[in-house]
Amino acid sequence: MPDETVRSASYTVSCEDYVHVVEFSPFDCGSPASLRTSLQGFLFVQEEDTEVEDVEFTSLQVFMHGVRVDAIAWSPETRLDKLPPVIRFCTAAADRKVRLWTSDLQNNCDVKVMEGHTSYINHLVFEPAEGKQIASVSDDHTCRVWNLDGNETISFRLRSPGVSVCWHPEDICKLMVAEKKGTIRFYDLVTQHAILSLDSGQVPLMSADWCLTNTIKVGAVVANEWVIWDITRSSYPLEKRPAHVDKARHFRWSRANENLFATTGYPGKINSQLLVHHLGHPQPVMIGSACVGAGLSWHRTLPLCVIGGDRKLFFWMTEM
Repeated sequence: MPDETVRSASYTVSCEDYVHVVEFSPFDCGSPASLRTSLQGFLFVQEEDTEVEDVEFTSLQVFMHGVRVDAIAWSPETRLDKLPPVIRFCTAAADRKVRLWTSDLQNNCDVKVMEGHTSYINHLVFEPAEGKQIASVSDDHTCRVWNLDGNETISFRLRSPGVSVCWHPEDICKLMVAEKKGTIRFYDLVTQHAILSLDSGQVPLMSADWCLTNTIKVGAVVANEWVIWDITRSSYPLEKRPAHVDKARHFRWSRANENLFATTGYPGKINSQLLVHHLGHPQPVMIGSACVGAGLSWHRTLPLCVIGGDRKLFFWMTEM
């Protein structure tokens, strides 16, 4: 009998080139829709309930970046219900620079370049309350915090490459930084000191995420396993399980269900690299049957995740 957990993508969207990164906006943009970026630019994704048979996409604007994009983060200042609308996001590129983009979707588009990292930038995030700060982590063993003028305001020296950075959704003075050698530290941005650390017990740690709907939960992929911490109980994982035949690449919590998360394997290795897990189930609740390229993101309110591929985006609607 066929495995009912193996599913082809619910929706696919063609792109002009290979998609290196994809990101749903985690913020309410003032419209009954969600925004998503890819290497090509922006797509407008019509929000529907989980019973619909299709999703509508409209391209809002194409941004010519000129350099390969490795990471994207949305600003909470992005609003589509304003006149003119405001689109603001930042990118990390292969030239080791952070760029802050601001557009009114008409004739005005401003780009501010932030320089300081000396190696590849792996992840970046906006401060979620007002969007006045950006944090980035790099292979240069630093986590840097920038203001919107492009000035570096804080720098944390890491003990190995920084792979992920997350801001607390309510306490903007707390920042989570994950390092490749298996340590996750939480920093107080006022004192500029680490206040808590977690240890994965193995390497390499390639991706970590803070569950923003229940901030005692932290998840990551290390080697070929996913690992989960309860930060109120122990610095060592509460639960872990093998997930991928080869190394795992991405870990992302669902924004619609605190017990749902997704992991991906390395691009180009094997088919069926997207796995969706539920903390109440010993095995993946869904296996995405598409060859993964890069990137992984969850919709803000729906159990809908997206990954990039070769000239395609693949969307899966999962069960709550």
